[in-house]
Amino acid sequence: MKATFPGGDTQPWYRQFWPWFLILLPASVVVASLYTMYLASSGADDLVVDEYYKDGLAINRQLEKKQRGEALGVSAELAFDAHSVILHVTAPSEPDTLDLLLSHPLEADRDFTVVLRRTGPGMYRGDLAAAVAPRWHWTLELPGAEGWRLDGSVASHDLGNAAIE
Repeated sequence: MKATFPGGDTQPWYRQFWPWFLILLPASVVVASLYTMYLASSGADDLVVDEYYKDGLAINRQLEKKQRGEALGVSAELAFDAHSVILHVTAPSEPDTLDLLLSHPLEADRDFTVVLRRTGPGMYRGDLAAAVAPRWHWTLELPGAEGWRLDGSVASHDLGNAAIE
């Protein structure tokens, strides 16, 4: 038996517009909050460091190496092409290898280290594991207790001009 309303409306509630409209409003909020929760949990927050105490202690050693590099007058010029990096370094000693850390400004999972091998006086070359773009940070380091360190960022003029050879 169907209910008869004063306006002559005899349709059941599930065929009416307003109940569905009123149900869709909170349902859309639930879907949006589930999507927001998915976005928040799917990406890691790379700007937060888990081992902040250990990293804080290492800063002093990094600063000592950087000051040692400045005192020795170490300077470097980097040039990148699609697959390799060429380095021209001015330093008092020329070891067989140098370590170059290339780090993405926001995504730590894209960071990688390149071992640069000496190819001539003051010249080093290494193979890139991935492409490098402007604003990436680089750290050139001579490993060891008496090593030095240089820091910088990749400029757009450093890319594509590996003609230092």
